[in-house]
Amino acid sequence: MTAEPARRRDSAATRAALLDAATGLFAERGFARTTVRDIAARAGVNQALLFRYFGSKDALYAAVMAGQGRELLEAEQPERLLETVLRRMLEKTPRPGDHLLFTALRSEGIDSAAAEIRKALGDDYIRVLSTLTEAEDGDLRAELVLAWVIGISMVRSTSAKEPLKSADPEEIVRLVLSGARTLLERTEG
Repeated sequence: MTAEPARRRDSAATRAALLDAATGLFAERGFARTTVRDIAARAGVNQALLFRYFGSKDALYAAVMAGQGRELLEAEQPERLLETVLRRMLEKTPRPGDHLLFTALRSEGIDSAAAEIRKALGDDYIRVLSTLTEAEDGDLRAELVLAWVIGISMVRSTSAKEPLKSADPEEIVRLVLSGARTLLERTEG
C-alpha cells in the first residue's frame, strides 16, 4: 500500500481565508462577539492556524483594519478620498468591513497591535489629506477633517441624535466637503 501524498500547504491562501472570514464576522457581530473558533470555522481551518499566522484575535482584527483602510487609500485619488469616505460611511447598508474602518479609527480598548494599526491608518489618512493644502499646518488641518468625519460617524451610529441621524446623506456630504475645502484650501502663490 502506497502512502498518500502529503497535503500541499498554501499559507497565502490560509491567511487570506482567515482575513476574509474575520472581516465578515467582525462586520456582522463586532469584535467582542466574534470568536477565534468562529473565524477558523468560517475559514475552514484549524484555529491553531489563526494563532500561527496572526498571534491573537486582536492582531487579526488589526490586520483586517489595516487592509480595509489601505484598500480605500490606494483606490482613491487624494482629491476624492474625503468624499468617498463620507459616502461609504453614510450608506444605509455598509459594504462588508467598511464600518469596521470607522469603528477601528474611533475605538479604544483593543490591544496594542490594533492601537498601532489605528494610529498608522490615521497617520496615512492625514498624510494623504494634507497633500490637498499648501498651508504650513497642513497636518493639523487634515487631522481636524479626519476627526470631524469620525465624529459624524460616531454621532450617527451610536447616539442617533437628530437632526444628524436622519439628515440626507447628500446634504451631509455637501456641507462637510464645503467646510473641508476651507480647511484644506490651496494658498494663492
